[in-house]
Amino acid sequence: MECDKCGRDAVMHAGYSGAHLCGEHLCASIEKRVRRRIRRDSLVPRDASPDDPERWVIGLSGGKDSVVLAHILDETFGRDPRIEIIALTIHEGIEGYRDESVDACVELAADLDLRHELVSYEDEFGVRMDDVVEDDPEGMAACAYCGVFRRDLLESYAAAFDADIMLTGHNLDDEAQTALMNILEGNVEQMAKHFDASLGPFDERHDSEQFVPRAKPLRDVPEKEIALYAHLKDLPAHITECPHSSEAFRSEIQDLLLSLEEAHPGTRHSIMSGYEELASMAADRYRGASTPELAECDRCGSQTTRDVCRKCRLLESLEAA
Repeated sequence: MECDKCGRDAVMHAGYSGAHLCGEHLCASIEKRVRRRIRRDSLVPRDASPDDPERWVIGLSGGKDSVVLAHILDETFGRDPRIEIIALTIHEGIEGYRDESVDACVELAADLDLRHELVSYEDEFGVRMDDVVEDDPEGMAACAYCGVFRRDLLESYAAAFDADIMLTGHNLDDEAQTALMNILEGNVEQMAKHFDASLGPFDERHDSEQFVPRAKPLRDVPEKEIALYAHLKDLPAHITECPHSSEAFRSEIQDLLLSLEEAHPGTRHSIMSGYEELASMAADRYRGASTPELAECDRCGSQTTRDVCRKCRLLESLEAA
């Protein structure tokens, strides 16, 4: 196969578009899509200036997605005085797996001259995921515990850094899986929350003063293309699945989407196109209708709809185990 752009050997055929691309033009295509998403979602406000720069916090895990995101953002905004970028890495306490990915984060941050902050479950909460999985007092999947703890640290540190936006490396596959899960579960209210939390353009979302707004600039790019980009750019990505990963429903949805995409190229893009419109309508319907008021957690002060937040309740359960 030859590249449609230059005639050199192609490294990829995108079934959803029919394009054959060499390494150089694949990378250029990915970067173009990410920058287009940044513009469409209005991540850089018109009043951003060197005197009052925007502060962006990237959740840098060391995996391919967050590494590629950090690289492209640095290529795009590294010399832009209107944007200040901070990389935040969370060590969950998973022996071997997380140690290697943290090494990748440190290497990338040094290469890009990024401010890099490292925090851990052990220092912040006194727990390690390896121990949590072994004790499991709630009888839950490891991802259920980890998701709560990770979100809490991302949100609390983004707020502590006075960030304007928190960016994560969710790709097209991730977002299409979440969309299909919400649809199959009939969870229309969750679609509305998804739109306002991280899906909709900033000028269409309902502002929340309690949380730093999130953005996902990679969400138009398929996972395999991101992995190929990381390889072609020789980025220090740690491409290994978490040993505690056990989200059974998401795994089934992932397999279903891959089968559908193979048989019907473009399925993921079509799902997201329709889902974004549905989520926007759901957001208009549900805003303020049934959302409980937020208050400070009695234990840690974080925002919650109960007296004690989910994180603190899980930590109490682990301490009692």
